[in-house]
Amino acid sequence: MARVLVLGAGLTGSACAALLRGAVRGRVVVWDKARGAGGRMSTSRSARDAACSADLGAQYVSPRAGRAGPHGSFYDELLSHGILKPLTAPIEGMVEKEGSCNYMAPQGISSVVKYYLKQSDADVFYEYHVTHIFLRDGKWEVSRKMGPPELFDIVILTMPVPQVLQLQGDIVNIINERQKQQLKATSYSSRYALGLFYEAGVCIDVPWAAKYITDNPCIRFISIDNKKRNIESPEIGPSVVVHTTVTFGSEHLDSDPAEVQQLILNHLERIVPSLPKPASVKCQKWRYSQVTKSVPNCPGHMILHTQPLLICGGDGFTCSNFDGCIDSAMSLAEAVKSYL
Repeated sequence: MARVLVLGAGLTGSACAALLRGAVRGRVVVWDKARGAGGRMSTSRSARDAACSADLGAQYVSPRAGRAGPHGSFYDELLSHGILKPLTAPIEGMVEKEGSCNYMAPQGISSVVKYYLKQSDADVFYEYHVTHIFLRDGKWEVSRKMGPPELFDIVILTMPVPQVLQLQGDIVNIINERQKQQLKATSYSSRYALGLFYEAGVCIDVPWAAKYITDNPCIRFISIDNKKRNIESPEIGPSVVVHTTVTFGSEHLDSDPAEVQQLILNHLERIVPSLPKPASVKCQKWRYSQVTKSVPNCPGHMILHTQPLLICGGDGFTCSNFDGCIDSAMSLAEAVKSYL
């Protein structure tokens, strides 16, 4: 009976776990260091009202080749279950290609990841921060910051590539020099996101649901998030999401979060002076926001060790969008099934 660990409860990890359902004679376990599912497809909720939420990571999903593309069945499934719906709200500055379509998640973008985790029937644990991986008598001993180490037959790493290279233990020497150079060649952009949460009854009077900003050094994108998701109810407070430019993100990557938050709010006030004062604000730093250069000559996944299997994947091996994550999830699942 194999015990399989998927590290990372983002889109790649959750979809991979779902694709492995029924293929593994044993249990699939998913660990994530965060407090909830989503990874960079996370949805944050107001501390005052859980119904008031905001997508702080991915904002909407844009199929590479529409629903007729290679992942059409994935889109069809999510649409049929109401996880995704067509994005119909007005978004200023969006560049749309002919025949393209975009989808939003009415329950928040993390609902996509939660759907796959539910489909996987895996045992999912949050706030499990892995620090070391050792090889012990033909199994992987995985240690985390809190709690005892556990043994697994197969380990699948889906976190951002730099976090793979930060792991300690035998894995440091298991990754060969050529693989290390390939992994180190990967690069990511960085940015900040703000979530502004309001009390029920507050009105945000702008003619758009979201807007791309082209003439501000700090802010790149603003979304009235509930409006983007067609959720406008007098019983639920509105929410606003702000994404910074990549330049601002990299310049302030290690700055004090409170100072960064205030800087963003100052710029936001200049762009939307009519915006009311929020009841609460959440500042999210995306150190590994989007892949700017993927792992070279290694599409989908990389096998670090074969007996027992240690394999890594994620958008670092493809690209940072839904299709890229699904490509990697499929590649990982196929490799694991071949091993089994």
